[in-house]
Amino acid sequence: MIKSTNLFQLYLRLAIGTGYLVFGLDRLGVWGSNGANGVSWGDWKHFMEYASSVMSFLPYSLANIFAILATAAEIVFGILLILGFKTRLAAFGSGLLALLFALSMAISFGIIKPLAYSVFTVSAGSFLLATVQHYKWSIDALLTKSNI
Repeated sequence: MIKSTNLFQLYLRLAIGTGYLVFGLDRLGVWGSNGANGVSWGDWKHFMEYASSVMSFLPYSLANIFAILATAAEIVFGILLILGFKTRLAAFGSGLLALLFALSMAISFGIIKPLAYSVFTVSAGSFLLATVQHYKWSIDALLTKSNI
């Protein structure tokens, strides 16, 4: 019988990981151009219009640097969480990244925005995932079994 905690942690890993990957790749135009169905930004220019408003308390040049770092982190965390490789580290990093995003949203737009978009929930879920002792159905589990 499948232990429900194994299934739930897999679901959480995949949900958070795919969310990060989809949004990270969107701003690089992978899913289509700006204005296409299901596309949030479609390119870096449109993403930076949004990112600079989220980080309204920073100069544009600094916001651009943080946006690049956040995008790279989202793509890397997304891939790691989906594969279940370095899961604890990726989950913790994911939680920290989402928390920083939520706080930036709260500063720039008010507390309702990050609550309405469940950004604190993603952060909390990521931190919870980082506390899981064993990640069944993951590369981490395979490496642990073979003592690599």
